[in-house]
Amino acid sequence: MTRRPCIGIPMRIEIPTDRFYLSRYYSEAIEAAGGAPVHISLIPNAEYVDSVVERLDGILLPGSDSDVDPLRYGQQPHQGLGSVHPIKDETDLLTIAAAERFGLPLLAICFGMQVLNVSRGGTLIQDIASLVPKAVKHEQGVPRDRASHNVKLESSSRLGKLSTTNDLLVNSHHHQAVDSIGENLVPTAWSADGLVEAIEDPREDRFVAAVQWHPELGWKEDPFSQRLFKSFVSYASQRVQSSLTSATV
Repeated sequence: MTRRPCIGIPMRIEIPTDRFYLSRYYSEAIEAAGGAPVHISLIPNAEYVDSVVERLDGILLPGSDSDVDPLRYGQQPHQGLGSVHPIKDETDLLTIAAAERFGLPLLAICFGMQVLNVSRGGTLIQDIASLVPKAVKHEQGVPRDRASHNVKLESSSRLGKLSTTNDLLVNSHHHQAVDSIGENLVPTAWSADGLVEAIEDPREDRFVAAVQWHPELGWKEDPFSQRLFKSFVSYASQRVQSSLTSATV
């Protein structure tokens, strides 16, 4: 029997208790799509990260309750900046770099999209409420799986091809957003206030996609979220098949 593709997910850290943690929904969505979730500890050591990532078939970058350190994209901290967890930033960036070297497919969610953009030389809007006039509400609160605003999808994009409509209703839990777009990334979805809600790597030889909303929340009832996770895991499965073919030659 062909093994499931292993999808690495960097954990998050609870600073007051020094505990690594991860919301259950990321792993459950990956498992339901046919993958095997593997948690990556926040140990910002390149040798450790490489030793884990080289055994994987894909990377999922999850959300976080902290912000990317603005010094990493050449800015001073704004008054609206949230907490910063250097151990998480560094491990995520090492994971992204390793995924690129090993050619792994990558799906990034919320904070994951923001740190991906920074890793490619892009910048962030540090606080939407104070820096974006007439912005829609991007921090909806509970219930977290409730869809609260629309995004317009680029129909020719990877995400657009997964959707039955270019006008997608999504949940929203972020106070920061992508500003300038990083290298080899293009915007593929926008909210009504003009903020970028998704980015993708347009190169055809890889799967790199990121969304600002949380498809892992309510994925059991949301067909688009299911298709997104299945598409990602399916791409990772190609690596499994390729390795099996190489082993039998």
